[in-house]
Amino acid sequence: MSQKELRITFRELALSKDDYRNYLTMAEDVELSSQQTEKLLQFQDLTGIEDIERCRNILESHNWDLEVATQVTLNMREGAPSVYRPLPRTPPSVVASPPDQRVFLAVRSWQPTGLLGWSFLFISFPFQFVYSALVRLARYALSFIRADPRRTVTDPIRDVTTFIEQFEETYGTEHPIFYRGTYYQAVNDAKQDLKFLLVYLHGDDHQDTDEFCRTVLCNPEVVNFVNSSFLFWACSVNTSEGYRAAKSFGTYVLFNTGNFIWRKVSQALRENTYPFLAVIVLRENRMTVVARLEGPTEPELLIRRLRLIINDNEASLIAARLERHERSVNQSIRQQQDEAYKESLRADQEKERRRREEQELKARLEMEERNKILEEQRRKEEIRRQKIELADQIPEEPAEDHPSTIRLMIKLPNGTRLVRRFSRDDSLKFLYYFVFCHDESPDSFQIVTNFPRRVVPCEPTAQCPDPPTFAEFGLGKSEMLFVQDLEA
Repeated sequence: MSQKELRITFRELALSKDDYRNYLTMAEDVELSSQQTEKLLQFQDLTGIEDIERCRNILESHNWDLEVATQVTLNMREGAPSVYRPLPRTPPSVVASPPDQRVFLAVRSWQPTGLLGWSFLFISFPFQFVYSALVRLARYALSFIRADPRRTVTDPIRDVTTFIEQFEETYGTEHPIFYRGTYYQAVNDAKQDLKFLLVYLHGDDHQDTDEFCRTVLCNPEVVNFVNSSFLFWACSVNTSEGYRAAKSFGTYVLFNTGNFIWRKVSQALRENTYPFLAVIVLRENRMTVVARLEGPTEPELLIRRLRLIINDNEASLIAARLERHERSVNQSIRQQQDEAYKESLRADQEKERRRREEQELKARLEMEERNKILEEQRRKEEIRRQKIELADQIPEEPAEDHPSTIRLMIKLPNGTRLVRRFSRDDSLKFLYYFVFCHDESPDSFQIVTNFPRRVVPCEPTAQCPDPPTFAEFGLGKSEMLFVQDLEA
């Protein structure tokens, strides 16, 4: 293992300095690198998967990216919808902050030296091996009898809601506004709203928890500062949701001897570092843990630390807001351009529609005009044909001195006068044929007498195909008739 800082004290580890040095030396002989071994054990504890080979396969499938592998595995168990907005399929990743942003006690890894160190290593190895094997067997057997309630898949929102209700029953309602959703929902909403996320892990059994909640979390100045500056999420680590969140901030001590791997989660460290607060903020488009505040503190000191953390990381949020604003402005400009293009397209389409309608109307009028001309031509052709046929049906004029002869003077609309003799026994239709067949006669007309004015019923119709005779109508020996143009 390379020189690495570990958040643990020798007293809490309950091992001597020589023991610790010996175990770190053995880690170099393992098939995996020390970094991969550490990731493997962290992943196993974060996900609760007992099969070490399965954990290794999952990490290898994700190129040993602990964050991605952990989030994908936990994401498959998550599934509760956001209480604020729909969550993406993959929750936003939370990466660890640089070491200088954390508060912990540093211990350097070291190599066994001298005959005493190496002797102790080989002497203690069988005992440690047997102890680790027995612990693993005991845990495996215990998992069949009673599962760890913190590892049990429950309703995460109910865990958070229950904690808030219990907190208010114990400490009152004067506290920062709790986020009523899961941990990953809080991370997602903080990312969407570009806000700092303050996470509080509540250790129910820790000796400093009660004092911290009463004097710090319920302090009016702390309440006002947190409400104005953070999105605040809290949960008990004794619940499944709180335990899952706590594992994201957990600390592990790794042991590796030969091909056998032991793991110990430092519960003593967890208890000694409660109360636990973490600040998460968007940095480089990733939600990052930028600070951890562990152990008892005072309200004024907590506010100063949080304000310093905000000042140190405000630039990333400002840059994100500017980038989001620029993206929003560009999107708005694109929308305006799209709207202008659509409006121009609609105007062009409207012009094209009107042009087509005008062309269609013009074509229809031209067609109607042509049809009228053709119809008029057909009508005139039909009239000429009828005139030829009807002219042959007009009887010859009777002699002037014949006793039944009637002499008629017919005046056309253009002033032309026609004179014709007819027999009193002839039908008035021959009068109509005579006038109709004249070249200067109108196509549609009626014949009337002068005085008294009467319309001569001379045109054959479907109702009256055979008009009365001249005698039946009552015309005298000599009459003056007038032709009226009905189309004039």
